[in-house]
Amino acid sequence: MTGDVLALEAFARPPIRSLEELERLVRERPGLHVRYSEGPSSDRGGGSIDTESGLELPGLSVNPLDPEPWWTRPVADWLARQLCQYRHLAESNPERFAWVLEGRVVARGPDCEPLLADAVPVARLAEELLAEADARYRSEFDAGRGPEG
Repeated sequence: MTGDVLALEAFARPPIRSLEELERLVRERPGLHVRYSEGPSSDRGGGSIDTESGLELPGLSVNPLDPEPWWTRPVADWLARQLCQYRHLAESNPERFAWVLEGRVVARGPDCEPLLADAVPVARLAEELLAEADARYRSEFDAGRGPEG
């Protein structure tokens, strides 16, 4: 199957609408990632661009949805944080949206984010899920605080 056919199949299903539904998917299918872009058809070339250097990256810039082994908080907290990390990309460009994908990690980007090759779309994320993630992130974390804060 081509990437366009896989994208159509993945996005023909209803989008994921809640953190609970996303958590269930992540538990059933380890190795999933989230990406904010104009979608699989737009990303077909397979690489992202590092905007600061202008260099093409060897894969798509993504955020992992599997919690790290050291994570002892609820999985929903991890998911909320991961979904909020790059949400600003969709907020600044209405053509971008959040979607779940799987693939092969081939490198790390300039912010140490995984870069994925051979991406296969899995699902689109509904706006109501992103709003729920944002609310959870703001209520459960000291959002935006750094080591000097």
